[in-house]
Amino acid sequence: MGTVNDDPGYIASVLRARYRRRLPSSLDELTGPEHGMVDLPLHIAWSGLRVLDLDRPRQRMSLYRTVLAEGMHDDLCHFLNKGILLELWPVLHKLISTAIKDVWEDAFPELRP
Repeated sequence: MGTVNDDPGYIASVLRARYRRRLPSSLDELTGPEHGMVDLPLHIAWSGLRVLDLDRPRQRMSLYRTVLAEGMHDDLCHFLNKGILLELWPVLHKLISTAIKDVWEDAFPELRP
């Protein structure tokens, strides 16, 4: 017999709550860079590429996926840019977890397709 921690609904609600706590209060708080090289700290990019070039589309998408999944509130505001997030979202929302997508789209209706 499984425990409550094995329940997919419970796990999804815990993940959503975790991502909700990290959200900025407004997309205007996302004032990260628009161009150039970005060096992500180890607590965000703990495996793989840490220095990414925002002028290279695949690296930009990778940075946004990584920061959305691993970044804390201040990281989201520091590394993400509102304009770029809005530009990437039509593809990005298909590449991130459902929990992240749902939390961001619930908080910021302008992200909904």
